[in-house]
Amino acid sequence: MPDLIFRYFPSLSDKQKEQFSAMKSVYVSWNSRINVISRKDMDNFYLHHVLHSLSIARILKFSPGSRIIDVGTGGGMPGIPLAILFPESEFTLLDSIEKKIKVVRAVCEELKLQNTIPSRKRVEDEKGKYDFVISRAVTEFPQFAKLTAKNVSEEENNSIKNGILYLKGGNIEGELGSLNDKIRVWNISEFFTEPFFETKKIIYLPLININNTD
Repeated sequence: MPDLIFRYFPSLSDKQKEQFSAMKSVYVSWNSRINVISRKDMDNFYLHHVLHSLSIARILKFSPGSRIIDVGTGGGMPGIPLAILFPESEFTLLDSIEKKIKVVRAVCEELKLQNTIPSRKRVEDEKGKYDFVISRAVTEFPQFAKLTAKNVSEEENNSIKNGILYLKGGNIEGELGSLNDKIRVWNISEFFTEPFFETKKIIYLPLININNTD
């Protein structure tokens, strides 16, 4: 139910409420044709996908004019929910798989999102510069940081330094290696009380540390 979103984000505009309310039916329709979200998980669509994506908003309110790239966006998470929440920021939704971008493009059109740019491209080929790179656990974090460091802009516009914001579950310590002392980690359970978030985290690697990812 979108009521879960409205409870945690009570200041949404009527338009934002309409967009969040419409999300599930749009995804159900497209997911029946092109599977971008586990069909058995659709009952938990707002909890597992939308609210999880919006956890990033608990640590950062993107400033108007910010440019964000969602790398490995898959079905559009976390980029599309954040694009609804921050209509004055621009979100590039990048994935290398054409059928996934087809769904993302259709969802953005049906929700009338004007601040999204779906892009079918390998991240290795992406040359653009952005305030933040965001993603939801597409690979181990050190590898992701190496692939996307080139895409973080040095021109800053937000309350925290530009960098990477990465949604990740489970025990992350084993994979971080030398990055352990360069990142900050938030437990999403600090923001949302549902048991689903007990092991979910946001990893933040700021620009000041981003070139030291070996």
